[in-house]
Amino acid sequence: MTSVLAEQSLRLSLRQTLQMTKRSTLEIVRQPAMSAPSMIFPIFFAALGASSFGKTTNLPGFPEVDSFLQFSLAATVIQGVLFGSISGAAALATDIENKFFDRLLLAPSTRSGIVLARLAGSALFGAFQAAFFLLVLWPFGATIRGGVPAFLVMVASGGLVSLAIGALMSSVAIRTGSAEAVQGAFPLIFILLFFSSAFFPRETMSGTYRKIADFNPISHLVEGLRDMVLHQVTMGSIAKAVLIPIAVCIAATMVALSALRARLAAL
Repeated sequence: MTSVLAEQSLRLSLRQTLQMTKRSTLEIVRQPAMSAPSMIFPIFFAALGASSFGKTTNLPGFPEVDSFLQFSLAATVIQGVLFGSISGAAALATDIENKFFDRLLLAPSTRSGIVLARLAGSALFGAFQAAFFLLVLWPFGATIRGGVPAFLVMVASGGLVSLAIGALMSSVAIRTGSAEAVQGAFPLIFILLFFSSAFFPRETMSGTYRKIADFNPISHLVEGLRDMVLHQVTMGSIAKAVLIPIAVCIAATMVALSALRARLAAL
């Protein structure tokens, strides 16, 4: 009897989480003004980088590429996903500010599902962004030598990165209840992208910048994606592109759920 009740409770929780995930996803679709910048600016920066740094591909140590745009494709994907990853956390903070979060708590709904649904919506949007960038830039020379398998892994990686950063920002949203705090904390994450090998290979770096890039997880993440763009899909590239965001995602989700428990205990 106990097992039957537990199974029914699990099914109800999953159904509620799926419904809240649908709400989170529809919010992104219905508010294009919030999602458009994360779709447009990375394309603009990719075009700007290709025109400004096109000749750097001839530098010693630069990998063999068809164009700088092809080299920076992985960086464009991660950049765009990072831009879009805060949308779910900012919306969660807005729910707290306008008291809708309290109404959800009063309803007979799963508590963890409130956060997990937001994260699921962010993951879906991140995967969509990755596919969008790959398809839009492909006709302009950003070809993927790894083919369809590389495309699918990069899309999955985009969703996982969005999920990981979204979970981290959600913990800020839950603790502060402020969308401004979420947006203010995000640059601390985004700056890691510029201290990585996202836009130039580590072989061309030196000094402190090289040391920071060596230890920066975003460097290894982008390099895993880049390997699939410039070469073929390997177990090493999959490990970098998938396992790194999964590890961050697990840790960040635990932090976010811990923040939720602390907020519920304070009510």
